Amino acid sequence: MKAFDDLKMEETLDEILNGGLRFFQKKKGYRFSIDSILIAHFASLKKRAKFMDIGCGSGVILLIAAKRFPGAGGVGLEIQEDLAALASKNVQINHLENRVDIIHGSAQNVKNIFVERSFNSVIFNPPYRKLNSGRTNPLEEKAIARHEIKGSLKDFLQAAKYLLKPAGTVFTIYPAKRLVELMCLFRENGIEPKRMKLVFSDTSSDAEFALVEGKKGSREELKLEPSLIIYDRNRKYSTAMNDIFNELSHFPADGGG
Repeated sequence: MKAFDDLKMEETLDEILNGGLRFFQKKKGYRFSIDSILIAHFASLKKRAKFMDIGCGSGVILLIAAKRFPGAGGVGLEIQEDLAALASKNVQINHLENRVDIIHGSAQNVKNIFVERSFNSVIFNPPYRKLNSGRTNPLEEKAIARHEIKGSLKDFLQAAKYLLKPAGTVFTIYPAKRLVELMCLFRENGIEPKRMKLVFSDTSSDAEFALVEGKKGSREELKLEPSLIIYDRNRKYSTAMNDIFNELSHFPADGGG
């Protein structure tokens, strides 16, 4: 496996959401995909909430959330030092230094970094693939982001349990085929699933992702929202997906730093 430093990758500067946000990404390293947009849209934060994005990567989910909820303050936790540096750079170019911080660290180490019960919400898009399932990408940066090499769903939920205040909320996206595991781990950590949306690639496909909101210490009651179809029959984005892009493109006027 080749280390990031050995490749000296070039960066690209990309605009998303009609130029509402700009992001540096590694040209051949880990790059965010549609699932990051989906969870950033699904998450809902209260006014003046303090929230964390565990495994924030280059910061796309974190910064969309900060723009959408201008009263909230965010922290991005990223285990890969180079991605954490990139996320910090993206905070700066989007002028969110006053409300967003990036910390280099891991989900397994939150007790040594943060005070217990200090966040209102936690968001994460964790690695989806078990260690020995499928081909592991030869590029270390991508491999760590996609496989449970340095953190698993269990690690992320244990961290959320420690970080969240009573009645705090968790927002995540996970493969639909691992939904049972997700629900079991939510409950093992005292987080009750409260809202869920299944995501399908198209009308003829099986469910691909599950978007789930959980609440710490809540009673049992799950709201299953209407499913989301990503592509229409012409393999173009569906009306529902375009609505999401349009909604995310109109940030509140005071959504900056």
